[in-house]
Amino acid sequence: MSYFRRKLVEPAGLVARMRTRGAAAAVGLAVLAAGLTVPAVTYAQDAFPKQVHIAAGERVSNRIMSVGIGRSMVLNVAEPVADVLVSNPKVADAVVRTPHRIFVLGNEAGQANLVLFGRSGRELASFNLRIEPDTSDLARLIKKFIPRANVQAQSINGNVVLSGTAPSTADAQRAADLAARFTGDNVKASSILNMITVDGKDQVHLKVTVAEVERSVIKQLGVELSGVVAVGNYSSTFNNATSFPVNSSITSQASVAGGFLAGGTSLSAEVKALQREGIIRTLAEPTLTAISGENASFLAGGEFPIPISQSDGEVTVEFKKFGVGLDFTPVVLSGGRISLRVLTEVSELSSEGAITLGALTLSALKVRRAESTLELPSGGTLVMAGLLQESYRQSITGVPGLMQLPVLGSLFKSRDFLRQQTELVVFVTPYVVSPVAASKITRPDQNLAPATDAETVFLNRLNKLFRIGGDPNAGAYHGQVGFIYK
Repeated sequence: MSYFRRKLVEPAGLVARMRTRGAAAAVGLAVLAAGLTVPAVTYAQDAFPKQVHIAAGERVSNRIMSVGIGRSMVLNVAEPVADVLVSNPKVADAVVRTPHRIFVLGNEAGQANLVLFGRSGRELASFNLRIEPDTSDLARLIKKFIPRANVQAQSINGNVVLSGTAPSTADAQRAADLAARFTGDNVKASSILNMITVDGKDQVHLKVTVAEVERSVIKQLGVELSGVVAVGNYSSTFNNATSFPVNSSITSQASVAGGFLAGGTSLSAEVKALQREGIIRTLAEPTLTAISGENASFLAGGEFPIPISQSDGEVTVEFKKFGVGLDFTPVVLSGGRISLRVLTEVSELSSEGAITLGALTLSALKVRRAESTLELPSGGTLVMAGLLQESYRQSITGVPGLMQLPVLGSLFKSRDFLRQQTELVVFVTPYVVSPVAASKITRPDQNLAPATDAETVFLNRLNKLFRIGGDPNAGAYHGQVGFIYK
């Protein structure tokens, strides 16, 4: 038997032909006559088979067959092949080794038809060739490095498609990163389509701590003089009232009054003084949990009505929210990192900026708001600080000329002083969490019960104390533990 090798091409519809000697045909018939069974058409378990067998009399028509770029596939045919047709030689080549064995080579990404003909001109088999990057090794690597994931890798028109399921978003991202490293220069990173479905979506628990300290100092001092000075038949009246324009809403100053009377002359004086130092501490710790990629919001406060006039003369009411608000959208990235857009707000009703419409007073809102987009690891904390505000106001009013007199000038002037300092700090801490069983959770009010009258009167107890159920832990407790109710 003589063997020869020839590449079959069809640039202009020509069909390359192969003539076999009668000895080769006789050998093939002898093999079949000996009772050698040839299996039917079989494919490897992966998408890129290494060998395909065609049994005698088996009709294969338009069967899809994938061949890797730069790789080969062997066709074993029981019947002798006389003609081989390849529609696109730039995409694939067919090399005839023997009348019963044909090598199919993948040149570049694309599609082609492969048709096998017998000596009598009868079509033996036809294939639709898909020349794609071979993803068999990639699928095995994903299975090796990400054993918990059930991911399949396929190639379509030069693009790598990842499908299947993964237990977490991080595992799905690892599979995509592995595909990008594996394909290298053959496939661009933008040509990798990640269609992996995450079995259990990551849940992000966000804890936000809003801490604010506001300090204020108010000082007021003024002297109010009034009286009548009479000389003979002539008299003069004067009045120097105190004025506090900086803190005009304060009317509770301490006062000391005195008077002088001589004949027709009378003098009265009233000293008003006030010093107030105040500090306000605001602490809010809203927490919320949301699925990766979904928005979540939280508000602990209330709503106050605002009347709105309509065009037809009717008045409608719109409610505005105030209190401690939290709005965030988390996205879990690879490596356990979390991309987070967070908006936190602390607002309260205030008389500053309020307006009065007839008998109706509309309150204003004092708002502290912070909004940012950040990236943190699970359990990491970002501090949005530097929200400092300081207000300083002071005024001196009095009688022109007299208020500049040394020592005595203090009797003819009033001083009003205000200083406010505010510092706001926001702590943001995201966690990647998983659901827990209800049996592992204990509520603060689970074992809270009101005390009896005797316990309240004689023992000063407001509630009863119970041991929390469950298996007792080994060792002894030291100090105060558990929930505190005051």
